[in-house]
Amino acid sequence: MSLDARFPAISDLRTRARRRLPHFVWEYLDSGTGSEATTRRNKACFDDVRLMPSILHGEITPDLKTSLMGQDFNLPVGIAPLGMSGMIWPGAEQHLARAAARAGLPYTLSTVATQKPEDLIDVIGEHAWFQLYPPRDPDIRTDMLERIRNAGFSTLVLTVDVPIASRRERQIRSGLTTPPRITPRILAQIAIRPAWAMGMAGRGMPRMRFIDDYAPDTKGLPSNKHAGYLLRTSPDWSYLTWLREHWDGPLIVKGVQDHRNVPRLQSEGVDAIWISNHAGRQFDAAPATIEALPRIRAATDLPIILDGGVESGLDILRALALGADFVMMGRAWHYALAALGPRGPDHLVHILKSDLEANMGQLGLARPQDAANRLPPDGA
Repeated sequence: MSLDARFPAISDLRTRARRRLPHFVWEYLDSGTGSEATTRRNKACFDDVRLMPSILHGEITPDLKTSLMGQDFNLPVGIAPLGMSGMIWPGAEQHLARAAARAGLPYTLSTVATQKPEDLIDVIGEHAWFQLYPPRDPDIRTDMLERIRNAGFSTLVLTVDVPIASRRERQIRSGLTTPPRITPRILAQIAIRPAWAMGMAGRGMPRMRFIDDYAPDTKGLPSNKHAGYLLRTSPDWSYLTWLREHWDGPLIVKGVQDHRNVPRLQSEGVDAIWISNHAGRQFDAAPATIEALPRIRAATDLPIILDGGVESGLDILRALALGADFVMMGRAWHYALAALGPRGPDHLVHILKSDLEANMGQLGLARPQDAANRLPPDGA
């Protein structure tokens, strides 16, 4: 039976991933914070976006190619950063970077991944982005930026929606600590997930290797805080100014939700706005990202990237219709890895491409960027 017959949708990958991951890993990947109202709101608000089917438009050959910040991509979607990615599946960072390179998509490595930027030199493609949790110390900042640049990452993404650690109660209940520690409870969860356990056997429990170079001693940290919090600051506008002066490539600010911040971001010289509420993992009263999109679109002519609640090719078209230029997904790529191993990300590319083409055929669209033309007329 083909992969398409067994796993035709992201929901199928998610179901299989849950069966193959230890409980504490699943809770880390799939959980939000609080009652997870923001996570649910992200998806519910996507479902409320209607698009008008087209008739009598004849045969259409979809062209999914997308340009963003002077770079060309084969689909209007990329791989968002996910901290401790290598805990979700052994070698996740390398697998995802290779898959992105094969597919012609951007891959974003997190500051708190389990691999250093240098570990991916041989596998990243031309669209390598790096997500920065802002270090407090200027010397550490400077050194990090130099290493990121020398490793071949061309685009820097500053995350601004994590001023402090969130609680993420499901993770706490699962027994997960950061970094993970082997306890009898965790060991029991690992024992019943042999595929994950065998993959991790030669690697040891994952750590934030990049952060370890600057903060090797994590003793005494609360269980909901990782080593990055020993280095991190909550950035202000002067921090962004410093970063713009010291990074000569494209600079994206991730975690924007309020349109009133956008004019100043534009005046500070950022190259794109990334609308994100951290997939509901930080604050449980945030607006859905798709709710924030129209006002932010009206406030700027900069490229807009969006994540949060995107679960299909149709959702990608919904985001583009309301003004996004590009969409990023994080959890879905890790569901794919956990479900199918290294072949999972390639299958997810196939799912998204097929779904985009099928829905574009219904909408009479040759290009996904034209999705706004299929919004219902006022009053419909």
